[in-house]
Amino acid sequence: MDEVLQARSHPVDLLAEIEAVEETRDERAAIAIQRRAGSAGALAVELRAQLVLADIRDRRGEIPAAARMVRRIFGQAVELGDRPLLARVHRIMGRVRYELGDRAGWLEETAQAVACLDDDASSVTRGNILTDLANALAVNGDIEGARLRYHAADLAYLAAGRAMNRLTVLNNLAYSEHLAGEPERALAAAIELRDLAAAQRVPLHPTHIETIARAQLGVGRHAEAEETLKSLSPSLDFDQGDTLPVYLVTLAEVQRHRGRLQQAQANLDEAMRACDERELAETRARALAEQAELYAARGDYRQAFELHKTFHAQTAALLGRQRTAQALAQQAMFETTEARREARLFREQALHDPLTGLRNRRFVTDTLPAMIDDAGRTGCPLSVVMLDLDRFKRINDNLSYDAGDRVLVAVAKLLAAAVELPDGRDDGTGEFVARLGGEEFLLVLPGIGEADARLRVEALRSTIRGYDWRPIIGDLPVTASFGILTTTGNVRIEALMSEADRHLHAAKRNGRDRVVSAAVSLGSRDTTLTVPDD
Repeated sequence: MDEVLQARSHPVDLLAEIEAVEETRDERAAIAIQRRAGSAGALAVELRAQLVLADIRDRRGEIPAAARMVRRIFGQAVELGDRPLLARVHRIMGRVRYELGDRAGWLEETAQAVACLDDDASSVTRGNILTDLANALAVNGDIEGARLRYHAADLAYLAAGRAMNRLTVLNNLAYSEHLAGEPERALAAAIELRDLAAAQRVPLHPTHIETIARAQLGVGRHAEAEETLKSLSPSLDFDQGDTLPVYLVTLAEVQRHRGRLQQAQANLDEAMRACDERELAETRARALAEQAELYAARGDYRQAFELHKTFHAQTAALLGRQRTAQALAQQAMFETTEARREARLFREQALHDPLTGLRNRRFVTDTLPAMIDDAGRTGCPLSVVMLDLDRFKRINDNLSYDAGDRVLVAVAKLLAAAVELPDGRDDGTGEFVARLGGEEFLLVLPGIGEADARLRVEALRSTIRGYDWRPIIGDLPVTASFGILTTTGNVRIEALMSEADRHLHAAKRNGRDRVVSAAVSLGSRDTTLTVPDD
């Protein structure tokens, strides 16, 4: 059923087109896909197209507008329950928060993006998000963590046969090592970047060439750095961002170190013109700093001093403009935070059974795998108890569905009372009880072995049997059958639930109102019962 719904929401042709546009960031194509997806009722694809448009606006520097778009898309994505879309939303919002000066926020968002990745996510999608996570870790000072994620991203792209993406990973790794004050590691990554491009017979992008030269500059290889920068193919087009002026400023710096002051000045002048044409204030400030160094190299210390003052004045002005932009964007960010609060509330509601207030099957599916993994890692037991009310249909048939609902609510309260919460916190990391559907419930007991689980569940069985049900259903009895499985990990959730269900059915077949575990049953009449191997 879920696959059918997904097919209706994501027409194959539109999915293929939006995946291509997410790579190219073609604004006109994104707008066209948005319209077609809206007409087709493919909301997830429509939102992905809108997210591409938000990404484009962000890259243009329209950060407040981009943040507002992402906020709106985030709320709809949560309501839609589309995890791949949510991963993309967190990725873009992380970049927005970084551009607002919130480095920790970038890391938070990218970690959320990773958490939203499904097991069947494509290698390219996984590589993209892992690369962003590595970048965020690097700027937050965790170069070790960044290296691990860059390596994982590289493996993902390798599996997908995406050589260009691998070049991006190596470029970012080299630059991150440079920022971390690791010039030798930066150079090693830069060499690997250059060698991979040669092996794949693909030209290096100007950004890659600038990174390689910067790594060579970091270890004092000025001649090699100049040669690298001058190797740029004339057929390559610079984009309309800051790539050209950044390249020229780095080239001027290298030439200054080599004593080629006249050539350095010519390249710096061209960089200044590009900065003025494109209104690149930050890159222009860096060019001014290099110009001051160039004056000093010529022995013109007065000019260097005057320009250094100009540099600081422009830097202060730039910071002022950035603060203004950040202030304008903070409202959008605040609205995004409010949307998150609403989304968290929505998610909490989506993870609870509306009748009993217990956790639901979706919560079990989201939470239990991690608990199984914890059991495998720590060696602590994990007991899963499946229970079903015996002959519950008689209550609905002989009395009413309202009476049946009241019984379910009462049983839910008894089950909830049997759960032990550390410090009273119901955060999904400790014991919990869930309603799976109908009259079937699940009790999860981490850290509880089979023997202790049997004792607790037998007490719960007696509590349900001995409860005063007469105000609700008169003389009709209410009992429950239980199946327990205890594990120490290394099992899939499907196998765990299936085995617990098998034990539950063994309890039903052997008279109901009893508890069956892997080898022992405790019931109202029998103390020992071997589970059939059906």
